[in-house]
Amino acid sequence: MANSLALDDLAKGMKKMEMNFDNKRQPSPKTLGLSINSHSPVGPRKARLGLSPSPVMTQQSKGSFNQRLKEVINQTGRLLIRGKYYPAKESDFTNHGEIGAGTCGQVFKKCFKPADKIMAVKEMLISGTDEETKRVLMDLDVVQNSNFAQIVQCYGILITDSHVWVCMELMSTCFDKLLKKINGPVPESVLGKLANSVVHALNYLKEQHGVIHRDVKPSNILIDQNGTIKLCDFGISGRLVDSKAKTRSAGCVAYMSPERIDPPDPAKPDYDIRADVWSLGVSLVELAIGKFPYPNCTTDFEVLTKVLQCEPPKLPASGNFSPAFRDFVKLCCTKNVLMRPKYKELLQHSFLLKPENSTVDTAAWLKTVLYKRASASNDPFTQALPAAQKPAPSSGEALFQDFSFESGSGGWIKFDS
Repeated sequence: MANSLALDDLAKGMKKMEMNFDNKRQPSPKTLGLSINSHSPVGPRKARLGLSPSPVMTQQSKGSFNQRLKEVINQTGRLLIRGKYYPAKESDFTNHGEIGAGTCGQVFKKCFKPADKIMAVKEMLISGTDEETKRVLMDLDVVQNSNFAQIVQCYGILITDSHVWVCMELMSTCFDKLLKKINGPVPESVLGKLANSVVHALNYLKEQHGVIHRDVKPSNILIDQNGTIKLCDFGISGRLVDSKAKTRSAGCVAYMSPERIDPPDPAKPDYDIRADVWSLGVSLVELAIGKFPYPNCTTDFEVLTKVLQCEPPKLPASGNFSPAFRDFVKLCCTKNVLMRPKYKELLQHSFLLKPENSTVDTAAWLKTVLYKRASASNDPFTQALPAAQKPAPSSGEALFQDFSFESGSGGWIKFDS
């Protein structure tokens, strides 16, 4: 009965979200929550986020909200590149086109001319609401303060008349796009390194910054030309109390854990970092078998129904997978959240401790995948390159410009400590 009620509620919620999206209109400059003050001590081209905290905020949270706004303003307009700070303004960038989009903004490939640096720039529109501003602040809070090899690097931020620009390193592609290019499974050796990188990134964010991701999926796992695998997407956020989250709708429903869909206690619909562990498990199965593990679903509602009513995803018995990989996936996709491991336990699992996780040549694998795609004479990516950038038979450097930052609907959540 509880399953049925939960699915009915979600179906109604999805319909309402679809209607809101269809009816959504772009705000005019007057409705934007930004105002430019030429007399501001931070400079004429630096915006002031002219928002008052929500009336439902406590006095303490108002102070924290305003303090974070000030910190963002003070850090805008300068980028740290190759150990040197550069002042930055809109006219310093040349746009090379959109490379991704999502609910939290658009991502463009741009060149920062003063440093001759190609980067990914996520442009997030400030809508004028406190909730949207808090989302942007959480995005910036995480990406600016994270210094970890498995987290996408941020060079700095820039606030324009209507947007916040987050300037990040340009990666090669995401695993969602790679799966489509391969049209088949990703090797277990690569997935071992992927799982190792993602769990370490999630644990770092939890332990060092008190945040959880909420939207782990192949499109938010990126790889660069050196084979380094990193986690991205700093979108929708929500406060946690006692390490628990309550927002059921944030994130991609296809990778949502059972306890988020149908909370064991409807009066306390909270969850913890083990929701991300489930999402990682589903992602690993998808990448290992080359297709989404819940087949024949045409709507999100059908996926949610299968998550609740069917057996959890697992690696097929017919596949040539190691016992360690099978066990790791089985643990991640444990439907009973109380039996599902947290990060520290996963970090001690034999699948993550395999020596080959540190020696597998993911860069060579990536180059092979991209070459296979570009070898077709009608390949649109290769045809779209300028003549000077078309790959020579002995070099694959140009192929690594196929970046695909697909911003999802989920993001990071801050712990209240």
